Amino acid sequence: MLDTDFYRGRRLRMTPGIRALVRESEIRPADLVMPYFVAETDDEGFRKPIASMPGQFQFSLKELEKQVAAAVANGLGSVLLFGLPKVKDEKASQAYSDEGIVQEAVRHLKDRFPELVVITDVCLCEYTANGHCGMVGKCGEIQNDPTLDLLAKTALSHVRAGADMVAPSDMMDGRILAIRETLDDAGFTSTPIMSYAVKYASAFYGPFRDAADSTPKFGDRHSHQMDPANWREALREAEADLDEGADILMVKPGLPYLDVLRQLRDRFDTPIATYNVSGEYSMVKAAAQNGWIDEQRTVMEMMTCFKRAGADIVITYFAEDVLGWLNK
Repeated sequence: MLDTDFYRGRRLRMTPGIRALVRESEIRPADLVMPYFVAETDDEGFRKPIASMPGQFQFSLKELEKQVAAAVANGLGSVLLFGLPKVKDEKASQAYSDEGIVQEAVRHLKDRFPELVVITDVCLCEYTANGHCGMVGKCGEIQNDPTLDLLAKTALSHVRAGADMVAPSDMMDGRILAIRETLDDAGFTSTPIMSYAVKYASAFYGPFRDAADSTPKFGDRHSHQMDPANWREALREAEADLDEGADILMVKPGLPYLDVLRQLRDRFDTPIATYNVSGEYSMVKAAAQNGWIDEQRTVMEMMTCFKRAGADIVITYFAEDVLGWLNK
């Protein structure tokens, strides 16, 4: 008969080295992508704190370079860029302008850090005067098909500037195919697409909309983002994006949808990403600042959970912090 107390005791006496040896899931520096907000401004020293996201900023190009340089020196390998243009209009013209702020940031970072993987967010909400992800019809509805051409133009402008990967976050039907065909026709057949394939109409995006100045002036985004109650729909959306040419699938947000992340991992062999979004970040920061939780332990537990659920890539505003902790 097994002495269960003996075996139970052996588990309790495992040393840190042995625990590390048998650990099933672990976050690595190469798994992390750090999002940055870059603003079009004449002030080279522009570095504006984001009130609802403690420790995060809107950066000028020069300040972005400084921030990224420190992170790269600490082991950061990948970034995701969001742009804040000076001028917004109904056609989101600065989203696909060759002189747009994201395009300039891509050129700047690739020139300074050639080995850095630069990923760009492809959406229109930061560039439209109304804050919506697509073109808006006369009755206020989001027009899916007229938006596709603008998204494809935006992705192409990013890749021409030097982006290593594009990440469409708009959730318009057919946008992966439109972007894939546009990139292929321009000769960028090997540029990967990381699709926000499973993006829920979530309450966890509030701080991001402050950071990116992308709060809708009217209505909401339920017409094109997913119902939080649905998981089978997530599988259909992911499969459709793969069929259209997506190379990487993303689940967003991360923590409330670990079950969906697991479903995708079990169903598909393709790389899977998750986005540890602004609301998740800000909740941890607020609780830590009040002394209610241990920030480092909480964040590292979250990162490990993403990996355990099946994520190959974790996009997180904690990336710089996690790199510092891992290096120690």
